[in-house]
Amino acid sequence: MSVPTSTNSPSSGLIFGDDDGLTDFDGASEILRSWGSGLRPDPDLTVSEWADRHRMLSGRASAEPGRYRTGRTPYMREIMDRLSPGDPMQRVVFMKAAQVGATEAGNNWIGFAIHHTPGPMLAVQPTVELAKRNSRQRIDPLIDESPDLRERVKPARSRDAGNTMLSKEFAGGILIMTGANSAVGLRSTPARYIFLDEVDAYPASADEEGDPVTLAEARSLTFAHRRKVFLVSTPTIRGLSRIEREYEVSDQRRFFVPCPHCGVMQWLKFDRLRWQKGRPETAEYHCEGCDAAIAEHHKTAMLEGGEWRATATAADPTTVGYHLSALYSPIGWLSWSRIARGWEAAQGSDEAIKAFRNTILGETWVESGEAPDWQRLYDRREAWKPGTVPACGLFLTAGADVQKDRIEVDVWAWGRGLESWLVDHVVIKGGPDRHDAWSELTALLDRSWPHEHGAHLRIARLAIDTGYEAPAVYAWSRAQGFAQVSPVKGVEGFNRSSPVSGPTFVDATEGGKRLRRGARLWTVAVSTFKAETYRFLRLARPTEEERAEGAAFPTGTIHLPTWVESEWLKQVVAEQLVTVRTKRGFAKLEWQKLRERNEALDCRVYARAAAWIAGADRWPDEKWRDLEDQLGAAPTEIDSAGRVNRPQAAPQGKRQSDWLGRRGGWF
Repeated sequence: MSVPTSTNSPSSGLIFGDDDGLTDFDGASEILRSWGSGLRPDPDLTVSEWADRHRMLSGRASAEPGRYRTGRTPYMREIMDRLSPGDPMQRVVFMKAAQVGATEAGNNWIGFAIHHTPGPMLAVQPTVELAKRNSRQRIDPLIDESPDLRERVKPARSRDAGNTMLSKEFAGGILIMTGANSAVGLRSTPARYIFLDEVDAYPASADEEGDPVTLAEARSLTFAHRRKVFLVSTPTIRGLSRIEREYEVSDQRRFFVPCPHCGVMQWLKFDRLRWQKGRPETAEYHCEGCDAAIAEHHKTAMLEGGEWRATATAADPTTVGYHLSALYSPIGWLSWSRIARGWEAAQGSDEAIKAFRNTILGETWVESGEAPDWQRLYDRREAWKPGTVPACGLFLTAGADVQKDRIEVDVWAWGRGLESWLVDHVVIKGGPDRHDAWSELTALLDRSWPHEHGAHLRIARLAIDTGYEAPAVYAWSRAQGFAQVSPVKGVEGFNRSSPVSGPTFVDATEGGKRLRRGARLWTVAVSTFKAETYRFLRLARPTEEERAEGAAFPTGTIHLPTWVESEWLKQVVAEQLVTVRTKRGFAKLEWQKLRERNEALDCRVYARAAAWIAGADRWPDEKWRDLEDQLGAAPTEIDSAGRVNRPQAAPQGKRQSDWLGRRGGWF
């Protein structure tokens, strides 16, 4: 009986045979090939090499579908490779302009980890909803378009696939996606890899359990030197920006590119982009070495010859930081002429300039919180009939500040562009423990103020502070109905995209009985509206001669009546935004009182929040036109014959209630 034998052959590997000699059997070559492939180690790739070899961009997730090419954005190569397991860095910080390829680089890292270095990974978006959207629009195409990833992540439709909207299981690891607003998601599992995207849009606290970045990074500490954390964001406000804070303690790398004329290496600065005023199409970059003009078409070669250079010494040797502006956008993305055009278009608007600095230059915005001079405001007061809503005021909101011995209320009229007029200031004597005080506040909701064109306006929405005696405020608000009354809670911090959030349901007490989720509470980022108020108060105004010639007040102008007293004016400018240093040495913006009483500023902030809740920041032009038509407040026009067309009086019986709430509007 013959015994099968095997020998190792240098040329063919393991050969099966018998004592009659070496013989092959059907399928032997395939078995040997598969066996040899299994013994072969995975190629030693970096993240950028993996992306160039395996990544395909889907048409539903990219403006340039097809094979991913790192050469298209050469500045991303080093950043991605820092996320490779062979690099000693543990934390990679990227402060950048919008749309420079950062998120796709993070997705390349996710694909690389699934394919070559599996382990638990946590990907965090600002909110859970954004995490779901990112999963559908980016992560699913990432997996679907790569055969190697499809083999490792089972389709969601398969039974027990472990593939859901926010969870992707694969051999050796799992990808968890969550929002920074979910404390449960941030502390759900240990993670070797953490991708924190748009960290400046994260809330200050995740379900009041602490800073989301800190909570997320704590998931990786057990992995010690093997962990990788990628922090990415467009910056926001100096002193509050998380990504700037992290970048400043890193080695602060800049991407240096060669001048095509003299070869001097330099990082691109906006002040060296020059063009003829009013002609952004003439934009050219001027070399800081030879001052020669560099045309847009040189950019591709400049990027290919670029390199990252550290400009500081990192406080943490395991952290590396990068900064990049949109000046580096490759040909076909954002051109220098479009950047110049964007800068010209932003002039005259602090909001537009802030957006330009954040999203185009990748720099923080320095918020001006210097209090205006109250005496200047006193001199700029305007005369209109007391208790009357001026012609351009289209609806009313009120802000109420509850004190121990009184309730102060300011009523504001709002027009297009959030132009506003102080209509009334009411002080209700007695604190929240006095029943008559609440009765007087209720009566204020039913009171009306005459409009210059003859209608009578009621308060569309009143926002009332819950900082003092919140249970009493909840009970009163519930009794009045949340369509007209909004209990609010002020929190420090800036949030320009959504300065008012909610409502959230909180417990209330009615008739001595506790009602679970009986009240609706709105959260207000008061710093946003305080800074806006000061900015609006400082706006330059047209002279009487200019107004006579048709000049309009700037958008957001705050009009104060002659009856307002100096004490009220001192209160509305009673705080100042200052930069302080934390115990760890980080810069932090903080509002500090210049005087004890600041009720007028608080009431203004709450009334502004009420306008936000009513939807004024998001109304289309047709809504404003409808309000103007109802009140007869449409702008005066001059026809071709030179005749003045005056607005018609308000139609009798028309109401704003369809727009502005149950009792709000006019009657």
